[in-house]
Amino acid sequence: MKSGMESKLIETITAKITEVRRHLHRHPELSNEEFATTEYIKNLLEEAGIRIADYHLKTGVVAEIGGLKGGPIIALRADIDALPIHEETGLPFESQIAGKMHACGHDFHTAALIGTALLLKEWEHELQGTVRLLFQPAEENATGAKQVVKSGALEDVRAVFGMHNKPDLPVGTIGIKSGPLMAAADGFVIEIEGKGSHAAVPDAGIDPIVTASHIVTALQSIVSRNVSPLQSAVISVTQIHSGNVWNVIPKQAFMEGTIRTFDNEVRLYVMERFVHVVEGVAAVFGATASVRWIEGPPPIANDVILAELADVTAIELGYESIVPILSSAGEDFAVYQQTTPGLFVFMGTSGTQEWHHPAFTLDEEALPVSVNFFANLAKHALSQLSS
Repeated sequence: MKSGMESKLIETITAKITEVRRHLHRHPELSNEEFATTEYIKNLLEEAGIRIADYHLKTGVVAEIGGLKGGPIIALRADIDALPIHEETGLPFESQIAGKMHACGHDFHTAALIGTALLLKEWEHELQGTVRLLFQPAEENATGAKQVVKSGALEDVRAVFGMHNKPDLPVGTIGIKSGPLMAAADGFVIEIEGKGSHAAVPDAGIDPIVTASHIVTALQSIVSRNVSPLQSAVISVTQIHSGNVWNVIPKQAFMEGTIRTFDNEVRLYVMERFVHVVEGVAAVFGATASVRWIEGPPPIANDVILAELADVTAIELGYESIVPILSSAGEDFAVYQQTTPGLFVFMGTSGTQEWHHPAFTLDEEALPVSVNFFANLAKHALSQLSS
């Protein structure tokens, strides 16, 4: 349980970071454009006496607390970018930039990590190691984590922790799960080459629209007939473009979409089958087709030991720890887990809409929960790694 003094400190921090979150919400910046956000975060940390570590990122901030007694290094990560969505919340602090919005809650993540940093700074002399703070750019286009890894900010880190708000979980609930949690999120572009003709003489051409229609149907058989019922995958075609006039069969068709998988072996197999199906169906109709991949982040795979530590921490603090269901959304936090043991959790925020909705909102009462949980988790992780 928290002491009266500690409760008062968290209350003071919560008041500050609530304003931080609202400032960020008013001033959203897209992936790799987070210049003002970067300066704002730096200024807040420097005002608190938290040292900035220069890893030469164009946007984003790396900072450190602790290390006064040597010891291991762990990292806490928050993403800072917004989305190209026009806000429809009607909040008094809604976005002031048309067509840009924090519709995924990264403003909440950033404010919560700043609050965690402020609390850890108060405990700095107790820390048995260093907490490295990663305010990561460009999560939404899945390039930011790669930038942080390339900078070297993860090279000496023993464990990395992160979270995402979860609107369908109530405040005070933390979703903690070892193993798979979120999906690999790969995109695809299919180009179909047929033969144009007059719409009244279809036998003179090779119809790419008919070909595309059959490809869409055939792709669904991959999940139902090539993926084990004990595994899972999603294939969604989200765009089809072809033709520009009512009486002409076009020469080409284009399709785009996404594949979501939770296991790397399944991921590779589904992509292999995908190409075979696309090329094979096109050949049946006399057309040709090619597939171009838009590589997304790998699946989130949480460390068992770190999940157990988080579970114990949540229960000690009086929060409800649950095992969440898998999410088919992607998260580039998974990039860190390819080289460093990591844990990604869901923080309940009692929201009214899901991520990426123009009316997305969350309950700011989740801010102190996140601060308290992650500060204590960081302290416990350093203690465990030091022993």
